[in-house]
Amino acid sequence: MTPRVAVIGAGWAGLAAAITLAPAANVVLFEAGKIAGGRARRVPLDGMALDNGQHILIGAYRESLRLMRQVGVDPAQALASQPLRWHQVDGVQLHCPDWPAPWHMLAGLCRARGLGWRDKLALARLLTQLRVRRWRIGHDVAALDWLRQRGQSQALLDGFWTPLILATLNTPPAQASMQLLANVLRDSLGAAQANASRLLLPRTDLSALFAEPALQWLAGAGAQLRLGQRVRHIDWHAARPRVDGDAFDVVLIATAPYHAAALAADEKLSAMLKAWQYQPISTLYLRFEGRVRLPQAMTGLQHGIGQWWFDREVLTGEAGLVAVVISAAGEHDTLSRAALTARVLAELQQHVPDLPPLAASWQITEQRATFAANVGLARPAPRLGVKSGYLAGDWLCADYPATLEGAVRSGIASAHALMQDWKKEHDANV
Repeated sequence: MTPRVAVIGAGWAGLAAAITLAPAANVVLFEAGKIAGGRARRVPLDGMALDNGQHILIGAYRESLRLMRQVGVDPAQALASQPLRWHQVDGVQLHCPDWPAPWHMLAGLCRARGLGWRDKLALARLLTQLRVRRWRIGHDVAALDWLRQRGQSQALLDGFWTPLILATLNTPPAQASMQLLANVLRDSLGAAQANASRLLLPRTDLSALFAEPALQWLAGAGAQLRLGQRVRHIDWHAARPRVDGDAFDVVLIATAPYHAAALAADEKLSAMLKAWQYQPISTLYLRFEGRVRLPQAMTGLQHGIGQWWFDREVLTGEAGLVAVVISAAGEHDTLSRAALTARVLAELQQHVPDLPPLAASWQITEQRATFAANVGLARPAPRLGVKSGYLAGDWLCADYPATLEGAVRSGIASAHALMQDWKKEHDANV
């Protein structure tokens, strides 16, 4: 018997679950918005089509890259791949060769600018200690405290660790989980594969990168796509769970946690999620009247508000467009759009010569872009406390902070758990 499965949410987790289920189930994919992709999609804004945030992938995102290939996307064409580069115009500049770990990082540190030899040795020593400990820190603590206790200087904290934690965990270092940071380091800087730490920068908009090809693949596989249809209620007490009155054999909720809690009707889940915190991400798009020549396609700023600059003309062909990303809460949240634009523009003018006049600007702020990757954060299991109910999302992937790879892995794992349970139940009834 083939189950009829409702997948609620067409972000990367929901899409991954639907793709995994499609060969063995009758999938109906619900998405409240008219555009799939969740927090990695193209959005219309003031006559423009802009990504709702600037995302990057790394070579270690094996499941994301595998699913891209499955739905017909060639990562070699869709993503600009480069060796790990940490390039701050006013701080640390670390360019690593394409060598296996740990040699690529050691070579990069030897040639790094913006760090003295004591700091280079302290960073190399700490990464070596983490590797020896197999990237386990024991009792989880705040990243800032753990790093200070192990001899990381203020220069290292300001120029390397804080920007890295904000970029990967989107959580201030004083509250961010050191274990989650160690997991990220394990699968990037510490991975045996030489390409694991490579930066993969999208050459196209985020909808074209995965969401749109995934929808086309799902339609070809026979899945029903219901975009622009928000699910209001799930009746878990019916003989078969009903999604807004429509009966299904199984329901998989792949929404943000605060939406999932309302749909799941699971008291234990609701109690857990009430304690969670969230962090924003702001992306400021600046379009200039002429060509902008940033030092790198992805350029960092240590001293300032605009943490990372992305050259969209180099990456996606959008003429004169620069995306400036600001992770987590901070001073920028108190500024008006005009004031924030002025501050970021002044920072660019200070470091980028011959900057053309600004033609237009747009700001996209996701107030709850990610869950806060706090110390000891408890994660729910994919199986709900009700029969035939499952969850998926980056917030369930206990090994990672909120990442695209975490979303994809969770979607795949939940789909496998669903089908395993279904097969076990129906094999027993044969």
